[in-house]
Amino acid sequence: MIRVALVDDQPLVRTALQMVIADAPDLELVAEAGDGAEAVRLATEAAPDVIVMDIRMPGMDGIEATRRIVAGPSFAQVIVLTTFDEDEYVYGALRAGAAGFLVKDMALEQILDAVRVVAAGDGLIAPGVTRRLIQDFAAVEPAGPPRSVDGITDREREVLTLIGSGLTNAEIAETLTISPATAKTYVTRLLAKLDARDRVHLVILAYEAGLVSTGR
Repeated sequence: MIRVALVDDQPLVRTALQMVIADAPDLELVAEAGDGAEAVRLATEAAPDVIVMDIRMPGMDGIEATRRIVAGPSFAQVIVLTTFDEDEYVYGALRAGAAGFLVKDMALEQILDAVRVVAAGDGLIAPGVTRRLIQDFAAVEPAGPPRSVDGITDREREVLTLIGSGLTNAEIAETLTISPATAKTYVTRLLAKLDARDRVHLVILAYEAGLVSTGR
């Protein structure tokens, strides 16, 4: 059972998600909050596996709450909710350690699927915007020498490059003519070798290492 917490200052948003979570046999709603400060508290007290959190809230926003949760004792993964015109907030959320972000106009079932993906240890960015988001994120990062990714094999470097291009495990498997299970194994090894938090972090590292061009 995946333990889920909802953090949003709009009760209607929480209510809609409550209803679909209640119908999901593998998900359990364990806590709700209306602001970031309360989210930080419940991350420890309610021990959720995944926190679905709005970025823009009164008081402590979702970015600061994410930063504190990731740095604290909780093992919860954070998915932030945003809209397409809030990229600057998304950059902050990724830097804070969010496992991914979703746009608010996604279907509720897609949000639940994202919760399952993140709970399984994969980072997730809303479909259709991965490349644009990460390219923009990489472009605004401070200039400096490429990050070193020494210690990984040539094949792992190939996989990291494909991750940075926004490919899923299935797409990586097809591109490299390997099984999805093997692709997942490579991703797991990269997470360990590069001390990456999640798949989203691997995408950012691929850009920082110069393996993927921003196209700018």
